Amino acid sequence: MLCYVIDIYKPNSGVRLDKRYFIAIFRVIFIHAPGEISAMNGPWTEWDHVLKVDPDKPLVDGETFEDVCQTGTDAIEIGGTLDITTEKMQEVVDACSRYDMPLYQEPSNPAVVVESDALDGYLVPTVFNAESAFWVAGAHKEWVRIDGPLDWERTATEAYIVLNPDASVAEVTEANTDQTAEDVAAFATVAERLFGQEIIYIEYSGTFGDTKKVAAAAAALTESTLFYGGGIGGYDSAYEMGAHADTIVVGDLLHDEGVDAVSETVAGVKDAHADGEI
Repeated sequence: MLCYVIDIYKPNSGVRLDKRYFIAIFRVIFIHAPGEISAMNGPWTEWDHVLKVDPDKPLVDGETFEDVCQTGTDAIEIGGTLDITTEKMQEVVDACSRYDMPLYQEPSNPAVVVESDALDGYLVPTVFNAESAFWVAGAHKEWVRIDGPLDWERTATEAYIVLNPDASVAEVTEANTDQTAEDVAAFATVAERLFGQEIIYIEYSGTFGDTKKVAAAAAALTESTLFYGGGIGGYDSAYEMGAHADTIVVGDLLHDEGVDAVSETVAGVKDAHADGEI
């Protein structure tokens, strides 16, 4: 990121600046040079499908983590919102690390972070439409304060836009889910252009989302990878949302219906992308 310093406002000068000047100051300090976005080349740029494993939920009877790693997914993300502990996280990391599969932790809070060489990295949520600043940067500050310095080479953030008011993540983060398609597109633009976020994550956990809102986010982005999660229950829903999102995230389906159902979603999103719908 290029950063410019300009001397526009002197606090003791008595000069009152209107909002256009503050916007100008904000742009020169936080935005990349005009027309420039820093290279966004994380491995997720190649992912069609991510399988999110909740350490607090069991697999379907008779299925193993070897089965999970053979679903065809591009990466496994270990994380959940409620009742997550370090011990539960570690058990899943250990189980999945035996297989050749990109493995990431999505920590819900600093207390459950697992430090392991078996992990390819950490994908840390920041909720852009949270009412509380704690879920935008406060929790992250605490993590750095308590455990810093972090393994920055393996740590990236996910700019969440949470849109299902009934989801646990919406309740916990006090997310303002009442967003129009234009609002979602604006959040996506802010996340990419102002904050340099490589992953924009539209989260509808527990229900299938509004494709118009996801399409609006996709149209607003130029370099960032658009993740979508929520209500993907089979081939058709994965194909439909895969027409707009770069990466489909599937979670509850694994625990509710099993690995064969997950494999169907892998086929759906990959076919959508192959058919040129995105």
